[in-house]
Amino acid sequence: MRLDSPRIPPVADADATPRQAAQLASVTRPGGAPLNIFRTLAQVPDAFDGFMPWGGFMLSKKNPLPPRERELVILRVGLLCAAGYEWTQHVPIGERAGLTAEEITRLKLGPDAEGWSPLDAALVRAADELVRDHFVTDETWSALGAELTDAQRMAVVMTVGQYTQVSMMLNSFGVQLDEGQTLDPDLRR
Repeated sequence: MRLDSPRIPPVADADATPRQAAQLASVTRPGGAPLNIFRTLAQVPDAFDGFMPWGGFMLSKKNPLPPRERELVILRVGLLCAAGYEWTQHVPIGERAGLTAEEITRLKLGPDAEGWSPLDAALVRAADELVRDHFVTDETWSALGAELTDAQRMAVVMTVGQYTQVSMMLNSFGVQLDEGQTLDPDLRR
């Protein structure tokens, strides 16, 4: 997390226009409240409407990248971007997708850490290369291709791109953690 308070305030229920209220209702889980990311995006309703289908695709079964591998990439991007909100939201999603606590901790060490499978190391390395250079090297592309289809390799790039954008928004807008969440101290910058 880079900011201790929001630059862009999340839309409060009492201040929501009818359109914003409908948007927030569309992302509210039963018994819950809309997440701060959605409350912040609702400040620009047209952007909210444009953002949601692509973000929804990324987290859906339509994304050709399997959920565990997708979450490995998303968490690495969140870490590289020091996006504490992203990391905090996706650690439990990653755990539900099959990542172990040890693997989540190992993400902080990078692609050369002991214990990664060849595919996992290639996924982490691809995230590093894309965030740093906006390009996957031939060596990493080939390593990904040893186990992934072309559609899945494309999904790696698209997922890193999506979550780099999300991280930039979260960090720059100052989206704060949702109630009850605790920031991993390694994600404070």
